[in-house]
Amino acid sequence: MQRIRLRYTKRGRLRFTSHRDFQRAFERALRRAEVPMAYSAGFTPHPKVSYANAAPTGTGSEAEYLEIALTEHRDPDKLRELLDESLPAGLDITDAVEARTSGLADRLTASVWELRLDGVEVDDASQAVSAFLGAERVEVERKTKNGLRTFDARGAVAELQALHSPADRPGDGPCAILRLVVRHVTPAVRPDDVLSGLRAVADLAPPVPAAVTRLAQGLFDEESGTVTDPLAPDREAVPAAPSTAAGIAAATAPGPAA
Repeated sequence: MQRIRLRYTKRGRLRFTSHRDFQRAFERALRRAEVPMAYSAGFTPHPKVSYANAAPTGTGSEAEYLEIALTEHRDPDKLRELLDESLPAGLDITDAVEARTSGLADRLTASVWELRLDGVEVDDASQAVSAFLGAERVEVERKTKNGLRTFDARGAVAELQALHSPADRPGDGPCAILRLVVRHVTPAVRPDDVLSGLRAVADLAPPVPAAVTRLAQGLFDEESGTVTDPLAPDREAVPAAPSTAAGIAAATAPGPAA
């Protein structure tokens, strides 16, 4: 059995697809591409696909990950091309590697988010960011199926900064960009929780909903404050070449009799 790890995106209008919508689209793409999938046992077999830390519905992403199990060996690059052609534009497969290490989900410990705040001046956003980072705790509430839950949104935030929007941004009016690095903790702190925290500490309330995109996801490096590529260990784990002694033995072994 071969395992392939894929990186995919949710762009444009496809950011509004739910995780279940993506699952259905991806399973159809597997059938169109004629991927030799391994299936689970039982009365209702399903393709062996493992999803890791999917982004919330309504947010875009450049860094979603999943793993599939195959019954036959396939070249990861060719498989990526076939699957990408079989998915709608916006759900794009951007990377594929053969799984040579364990624990992909364990390497997804933080995310880099970009929040576009239309109608917000950068100076106002900067002041709110300073107030948020200067607080020891920022209590926010989130509605769950069990009612309102209160938790700290500050502790999970490793980095938060306010930036100017790109010069080529369409439309008029002010627009601030927040760049956010959030550790994956329990309970999970989402970008909208951080926005709630900014409203609580500095009364920052964008006039329109923020456009949220996950830019990266991976292992958080405490020293550099960066989020590393979770597929890098699989690329680097090249199978070791046979030992010299084994190579010599194989070379000098007598062949079959003519």
